[in-house]
Amino acid sequence: MSAFTGTTQLMKIGLRRDRFMIPIWVYALAASAIGTAFSYRGLYKTLASRLEFAAGVRSNGSTLALYGHVYSSGTVGGLTAWRFVGIGATLASILSVLLVVRHTRADEESGRLELVSSGAVGRGAPLAGGLLIAAVAQLTLAVLTMIGLTVVGQPWSGSVEFGLAWLGTALVFAAVAAVTAQLSESARAANTLAMSVLGAAYLLRAIGDAGPSWVSWLSPVGWAQQVRPYADDRWWVLAVPVAASAVLTAVAFRLAARRDVGTGLVPIRPGPAVGDRRLSSPLALAWRLQRATVVSWTVGFAIYGAAIGGIADGVGALVNSSSGTRDIIVRMGGRHGLIDAFLATVMGILGIAAAAFVVQSLLRLRSEESAQRAEIVLAGAVSRSRWVASHVVVAVSGSALMLAAGGLAAGITHGVRAHDLAGQLPRVLAGAVIQLPAVWVLAGAVLLLYGVLPRVVAAAAWALLGVFLLLGQLGPVLRLPGWALDASPFTHLPKLPGSTVVVLPLATLVIVAVVLTAVGMTGAARRDIA
Repeated sequence: MSAFTGTTQLMKIGLRRDRFMIPIWVYALAASAIGTAFSYRGLYKTLASRLEFAAGVRSNGSTLALYGHVYSSGTVGGLTAWRFVGIGATLASILSVLLVVRHTRADEESGRLELVSSGAVGRGAPLAGGLLIAAVAQLTLAVLTMIGLTVVGQPWSGSVEFGLAWLGTALVFAAVAAVTAQLSESARAANTLAMSVLGAAYLLRAIGDAGPSWVSWLSPVGWAQQVRPYADDRWWVLAVPVAASAVLTAVAFRLAARRDVGTGLVPIRPGPAVGDRRLSSPLALAWRLQRATVVSWTVGFAIYGAAIGGIADGVGALVNSSSGTRDIIVRMGGRHGLIDAFLATVMGILGIAAAAFVVQSLLRLRSEESAQRAEIVLAGAVSRSRWVASHVVVAVSGSALMLAAGGLAAGITHGVRAHDLAGQLPRVLAGAVIQLPAVWVLAGAVLLLYGVLPRVVAAAAWALLGVFLLLGQLGPVLRLPGWALDASPFTHLPKLPGSTVVVLPLATLVIVAVVLTAVGMTGAARRDIA
């Protein structure tokens, strides 16, 4: 039996487990790129309008830091690549990290891998299977994106470069996740470590695009942009991520051979022999389990909000030079000024991000149940409703804290730059906090799924979030009908700052959230713990 015996079978099982998750991610990313190219084709119909827009981008340092350079300013494909190669490569890399950690470290943590390894399975098969699952997902994404961009009128060679640029970066971070899965003893730590590397890569890319260009070459996200789809035929750049992923994969297999199943090369510190009295309630325990996540997300929201608030004035200057861009941003964000519309759009993105935290936080209920740690808690004088409610409180209050941090940071930086801190801070902060009713509706939906359909709660919850994301970010651009947009609770929020607040939709969202939560908690209290 070789070290890779059983790899094909493990890959097939993994693809079946992810039969919902992978198609949703692939569809969302491919549709975003294709939809962007389609919308740009309608917005910038003439060469002069495309050159005018590109000139505005080049003169704005904040936009360069966000999206990078426009390498082909006279083509729709070049504008699409500017807008989506870097961001798309980052999102595809997140998918790679989640898949590899899920099929390696997470399976070890749950004991599933130990059971599988008792059969005719080689030592390297689980890691190879996880990497192959990520490769299949990313190759599918690349091919669909290539075909879609070609179908909407873009040159095939540039479309192939576009898809391969995404694929190269995603494979690098699949290998990064393979390494972090060997270093950490928990899936959560492995994900956090790999995501930190990805965040650093994106930051290096931003520094390189706004400052010294050589810094971009230190980032796998920068490598994707250096391929320059639709501009230069720089196929040779693709060799860089291929070489990097090969080296990292070899390192991961070498590390995997040096450790025991279930352990990590960086051991977890043992806890105290006697538990803290402050952990005696289920709410305190839920907070202890999720406090690192809440703090890290809140810091991320504050940093992102500060960055967005700092560039708001620059975005206003950019779009004023282009009637097409002005039209699309106004349609996406509001009616009372381009800067307000931009800030309202960004606050909507923060709302989606807070919803992602809520999904992650509430899925902790299912993971605690699957790992049989919930049984230990419920064996004491703790009712099931109280245990569930404790995690709901952490998810709901945590999302409020994050949005407040993001809105506060954006309001302060924007107010300081506009020399109107007292006037801008409450407006921007309100734009962030107003997202909460929609976030809570999603929280109620996730709890309903957990209470009624626990086996599919993870896939269904992330799918629901993906649908809301697509409707919110691409629906107005693609001019989807109103009934489709209304399916998302975020559609019913006022676009603050720059709009008026109507209480009835907000009250309706809160009522829906309360009803969904109540039904979900009732279902969780009545069903068997599995």
